[in-house]
Order: sequence, then C-alpha cells, then structure tokens
Amino acid sequence: MENEQEKRERAIVRRLRKKDERALRELIDLHGGLLAVIVNRYLPGSPQDREECLDDVLLAIWDHIESFDAKRNTFRQWCAAVAKYRAIDYARRAMKERERRSSEALDAERLPSSETGFAPRGIEADEVLARLPESERRLFEQHYLEGVPVRELAEERRVRESWVHNKLSRGRRKLKKIWTARKEVHGE
Repeated sequence: MENEQEKRERAIVRRLRKKDERALRELIDLHGGLLAVIVNRYLPGSPQDREECLDDVLLAIWDHIESFDAKRNTFRQWCAAVAKYRAIDYARRAMKERERRSSEALDAERLPSSETGFAPRGIEADEVLARLPESERRLFEQHYLEGVPVRELAEERRVRESWVHNKLSRGRRKLKKIWTARKEVHGE
C-alpha cells in the first residue's frame, strides 16, 4: 500500500516530466532539506558555492528526470544520489581551482629583482628569466610582470586557456629549478 509521501513523489515526477515548474517548488518543499544536508556534507566551502551547487542539483533533476526509474530506487534516493554526485563534482572542481591558483603563486612580488633590492647575491630576475626559451619567457613576463590575464594571452596566441596555464606551470617549474640551482651555487 502506497503512503502519502510516495503518492506525492509520484505526482511530482509526473509533473516534472511534463516540465511543470511548480513541481520543482513541491520537490523543494518535500526534499529540499535533505538535498541541502547532502550538499553541505560533501561540499565544504562558502555558502554561495553550496547554494549554487543546490541550484545545479535542482536543474540536473529537472533536466534528467527521464532517467529516473522507480523500479531501481525511490525518487528520494535518486534525488539524494544526484545531490551527492553534484556536490562531489563541485568539490573536485574547487580543489582543482585551488591547486591551479596555488601553482600560480609565483608572481611579480615573489620574483626578486635587483631593482627592489631583494635579489639574492648574484641572481637577478632578468638573469633567471633569460634562461627560459624566448616564447616561454615572453609569456611569463606578460602574465606575471605585466599582469596580462590568461584569457587575453590565449586569444593573442589563438590557443586554449589551458595551454597557457600549462606553459606557465612548466615555466614556473623550470624557474624554480634554475633558481634553486643558482642559490646552491652561490651558497645560499
């Protein structure tokens, strides 16, 4: 025998499949708390990120309601799984973004030069940068010293932004090796 919640869920599913927007409000009334708890559990971070993820969960339910199969799980379980995996995806994306930002930590403020007076003995920024191939050096200077955004660098070179990020990352690794080798040579 079907209980009241199951009847309500079945009606919501039927209306979602007909793209009735009011069914989303009912879904939120019925399972919104559960979805929010799941998103909060799997997605640490700002309330804005969690709210955006929850909106994305609702959109995913709306867009993929046809894939819900009542024979495999209840509507509540299906919605909970959508929320869990969306939140995990958001957390992964946030982690990748943090890693990308931290790998870009080498910037003009941390790149010593003789002009600022912070250069270690015998090592100047220009000297270290000169060890990079011309194209990499120019890219590095444009982004870190001149502040040109990655998007503009990509457009200028007619490449993807990911290509620019990769080049900058490789350049930072090369510079770090050069920098450490120079410091060891000079006994610092």
